[in-house]
Amino acid sequence: MLDGTDVEGVTSEEIVFDAEDGWTLAGSLFRGREPKMAIMISAGTGFPRRFYRHAAAWFAAQGAVVLTYDFRGIGDSGAEDLANCGIDYPHWGQLDMTAALERLAKAAPGLPVMTVGHSIGGQFVGFMKNGDKIARNAFVSVGSGHWGVHHKLRIPLELFFWWGFGAMELARFGFVRGGGLWAGEALPPGVFKTWRRWSGRRSYLLPDLASGKYDHRFDQPQAPICAWVFPDDGIATPTACSDTLGHYRHAEKHLVVRTPEELGAKRVGHEGAFRKGREALWGEIWEWFERGALPDGAVKK
Repeated sequence: MLDGTDVEGVTSEEIVFDAEDGWTLAGSLFRGREPKMAIMISAGTGFPRRFYRHAAAWFAAQGAVVLTYDFRGIGDSGAEDLANCGIDYPHWGQLDMTAALERLAKAAPGLPVMTVGHSIGGQFVGFMKNGDKIARNAFVSVGSGHWGVHHKLRIPLELFFWWGFGAMELARFGFVRGGGLWAGEALPPGVFKTWRRWSGRRSYLLPDLASGKYDHRFDQPQAPICAWVFPDDGIATPTACSDTLGHYRHAEKHLVVRTPEELGAKRVGHEGAFRKGREALWGEIWEWFERGALPDGAVKK
């Protein structure tokens, strides 16, 4: 059992599975007693799957089979030569999220499949080739990466990250190292460059979709989405989240704003929704999955 998941009645298993292009991905399966649904947790940019283990174990204990996994180039799905790996940002949705959903369905035959997407893990549902197999989506701290819809105090730092720090990292190492200004896992160059291109415009990824640059399903029917954001998250602001929800034109969409105080926390920020002690939030997500129950204050978008 993974450290930190000593939840009664929950077991965990380390697995590997292949995307359709042959890239081997690492995952963790959590299983509770008498599961009634399957839940795929898709990570934010640069977050390894172990970050989500506490939430995964909690959902499993409620009665679910839960899969966490590392995107290609991240964590245990890493590349031997990150600078020349050829990974582009949408590959995480087109190939990795698609493969993860298939692997989860195999581990939980006959159960309805839900997704929890953190940050880019929600943005990229529209890139999945098998998104029609999803019953419901929960987006957590999901919002456009465009700096103009983030908290204003972040703007100087973000611009320096894109055009100063990141550019120097690529020039010197061929990829963006983890640690320091970028606290996440090391990023492949293609991921960083595409993310930077999108983040420089309010329309974000839409021009690339319209040009046919990437295969996608954003323009097709999607499973219902309920999105949670937090006032102290300077990235996934309500405006940024609304922009992203707008990419899913053919989906039922709802937005919920939760303060840290409502969740019994001093701070949530961009990543705190998955830390220990967030059962109040996880419970709302569970109710959305199990009964389609919208939380108090949910606004239709």
